[in-house]
Amino acid sequence: MAIDTLSHQSAINKCEELAALVARHTDSQGNGVHATAIAPLEFTRECNPATTMPGVSEPLLAIVIQGQKELWLNKETFQYGVAQYLVLSVDLPVSACVTEATPTQPYLGFKLKLDPAQFCEIIAHTQPCMSQKEPVKGCFVSNAEPSLMDCALRLTKLLDTPQDISFLAPMIIREMYYRLLMGEQSEAVRQIATAGSNMQRIAEVIKDIKADLTQPLRIENLADQVNMSTSSFHRHFKTVTSMSPLQYQKQLRLLAARQIMLAENADAVQAAYQVGYESTSQFSREYARMFGAPPIRDVERLRTGETVLSR
Repeated sequence: MAIDTLSHQSAINKCEELAALVARHTDSQGNGVHATAIAPLEFTRECNPATTMPGVSEPLLAIVIQGQKELWLNKETFQYGVAQYLVLSVDLPVSACVTEATPTQPYLGFKLKLDPAQFCEIIAHTQPCMSQKEPVKGCFVSNAEPSLMDCALRLTKLLDTPQDISFLAPMIIREMYYRLLMGEQSEAVRQIATAGSNMQRIAEVIKDIKADLTQPLRIENLADQVNMSTSSFHRHFKTVTSMSPLQYQKQLRLLAARQIMLAENADAVQAAYQVGYESTSQFSREYARMFGAPPIRDVERLRTGETVLSR
């Protein structure tokens, strides 16, 4: 326990150094998510506790380097603070909220988009013969080890020497993948890219659901597609995503409809049909249940800057 405490304190110390760098890179850009010269790397900055609109997040590593945050996946809540990280291993509909931030001590986050192909290459060299196990959740929180924080620190420092990024950034990112594979959530990370793993098979189905939201789901067909029984597929899907396939599709449809109304100035009827709803009354009921208001009122609220996060 003493060793674990010392290790976590070391990671926190590295976060303090990393926070100074990220604050410098984001100070002039204000609140929000900011891209960097390193393609998969983004920084998040929020000066006050704030909610984020629900959306579909791709696989990523998110480290809190200052402040605290909460994330919601269906009815599950994930809380994480300084020197803790969250990994999403498949595309998931999530909502997030910064719970600790001030203008003088803003929330600062380090986000790295994950590439399953890179994990696959590392696994082939380090863990080629590990046996297939039951799937694990596609979202988890863990304490960051000092070695992982050291990678994040070195990667961020490259932004001050842009001439080094093309050569050194891929090597540091590869090391971060390795550290995740060797960490306490190694099994969850390994399943992201292990050929034939149940998580990867569920990820394939998720891609198909996202590709055409208008198609009605037939669970038997999806199960056949990944060589599972219907009951096994349903259980594995819920383990990974925390929801059933039908719930997953519904959340994606409603998120897409919300975006259509905001971006294209479409009305609720148009948006409903575009995402596959045949009944506009059902669409309105399910929309209000997810976002806390009927479609028209919710979109007006978003356009005027009033944000209410429904869980």
